[in-house]
Amino acid sequence: MLQQMRSASKLIFVLMAVSFVVGFLLLETSGILNSSALTTSTEVAKVNGQEILYTQFQQAVAQEAEQQREQRGRPLNQDEMRQLENRVYEEMVTNVLLEQEYARRNITASPQEIREYANFQPPEPIMRSPELQTEGRFDPEKYRRYLNSAAARQSGLRLYLENYARNEIRRQKLFDQIATGTYITDDRLWRAWRDQKDTAQVTFVALSPDRIPDDDVSVSDDELSRYLKEHEKDLLRTGRAVVSIVAMPRVLGAADTLAARQKALQLRDEILKGAKFEDIARSESSDTASGAQGGDLGKGVKGRFVAPFENAAYALKVGEISQPVKTDFGFHLIRVDSRKGDTIALHHILIPIQLRDEAATQLDRRADTLAKIGANKLQPAAFDEATRALGLPVHKIVVAEGQPAMLDGAYVPDISAWAFRGVKPGETSDLIDAPTGYYLARLDTIEHGGAPTLESAKPDLRDRVLRQKKLDLLVAEGQALAQAAAKSTLESAAQAKGLTPTKSPPFTRMSDVPGLGRFNEAIGAAFALPIGVVSAPVKTQDNVVVLRVDQRKLADRATFDAQKDQQRASLMDLLRRKRIQDFVVNLRAAAKIDDNRKSIDAATRRSSDA
Repeated sequence: MLQQMRSASKLIFVLMAVSFVVGFLLLETSGILNSSALTTSTEVAKVNGQEILYTQFQQAVAQEAEQQREQRGRPLNQDEMRQLENRVYEEMVTNVLLEQEYARRNITASPQEIREYANFQPPEPIMRSPELQTEGRFDPEKYRRYLNSAAARQSGLRLYLENYARNEIRRQKLFDQIATGTYITDDRLWRAWRDQKDTAQVTFVALSPDRIPDDDVSVSDDELSRYLKEHEKDLLRTGRAVVSIVAMPRVLGAADTLAARQKALQLRDEILKGAKFEDIARSESSDTASGAQGGDLGKGVKGRFVAPFENAAYALKVGEISQPVKTDFGFHLIRVDSRKGDTIALHHILIPIQLRDEAATQLDRRADTLAKIGANKLQPAAFDEATRALGLPVHKIVVAEGQPAMLDGAYVPDISAWAFRGVKPGETSDLIDAPTGYYLARLDTIEHGGAPTLESAKPDLRDRVLRQKKLDLLVAEGQALAQAAAKSTLESAAQAKGLTPTKSPPFTRMSDVPGLGRFNEAIGAAFALPIGVVSAPVKTQDNVVVLRVDQRKLADRATFDAQKDQQRASLMDLLRRKRIQDFVVNLRAAAKIDDNRKSIDAATRRSSDA
């Protein structure tokens, strides 16, 4: 049993130790801590006066990156690392805020509570460990046997579980306090039911702001300033960069596919002649995660793999070696080790489809030349010189901070993360070696995110204010239309003004109605007006609307009563979740948080340039 638990023990070490060992080595060997910019006391953030050290942050990032590397079977690229860093940062800030709240509310976890939680509610990564599963499901008995084993004691599993349990118990107690008293009355349930089941059908005329020429409306700078002040949070911008980029794609052809298949057939023949499947997987499989385990993909039920792979696997007999199976990842050789019902255990070897040696060598040489002339340069002309020397077309793309860079609809890794890490306009990136080809980029311009200035946001502000003023002017036109309709019909009044009324389909209060919108005053009027009555002008965010309710069908009370208990349980769960979510958001909003990440990036950048 203990031998079978080696991979579970490895998981525990990853969860507990990698954060310190890998993180510390990363900091020491990178020279970050030895630079004049950063020290072991550098703060990545301060939360209500409580420090989060940069070393702690990097250790947590290293831990998560190692887990992601093991899961994916490859290192993360810069974009993925940037997303991971942002996620780790947010989690660390939230954890500090929660710790402060536990202390304020005197929320603790007793030793008995911690023991019971650790014994019966392990974290998800442990529950997913193949050695702790039976028929593809977590087996509590296997877990408890392992907890009492020498391997668990030696690995420090109990300490890890107790820390995990302590955090989870206190978090649950806090959230229970927040959600205490949650109850939904029958009246509130009935209103929610009616929102989903009441229907209305209307005839309406929508007056668009486009009816009024821009030149007919004046907008002053004072109005723009006032609008910016009132809507500053709504106008927060993400960073944007304009980047020049060149690509050397790896263009795969039929001959490359054939070569990969022939390679897979050759390996299959070696296995059939006596070579060990596991040895071939370790030396040849491009799936490095499973390859390190001899190609082992563990045991599980259907739905784990892409369709071509899974269909081929379930068609095999136990012990049989498949013919090469093609997926988007390449060609696979599959061996089924055991099967019981839909649960299957198997090994595989992955041979990627890639450029043949001669073509790959030629591409690599051109890429080396591109890197030598233009990569990692401070002068903008270096990029132009490199592209001219190799005759490469230059593409200009716009990259948003936190979003992947796209070129002709295809993802280009690392560019986005690089552009927003303190790079100055004119600088070029390192040569990027991606599965699809080589890329080199130059940062042309950059606009950092955050609250806009009046000058930078003036065009957008003017459009917004202009639209609101036009809507205000249209109210008078809507009033005249409504008065004319009251004396005749909405159709005839609209026709007299050259307007065309629209008949809506039946809709609920929750619907998004073409021409009317969603969750706005016009939708509300459709369920408030008497049938046949023409409304006063209703101003929405997009139009000024005059409408008439033609039909309305109300929800059935008996149907509601038959299901209200089930509805209450579902809505109460949603309400509890919403309360907890709002609490965490408000906790964050009320906190004083100093985020030093950008200044650290800039300092690190200056140190590396020195």
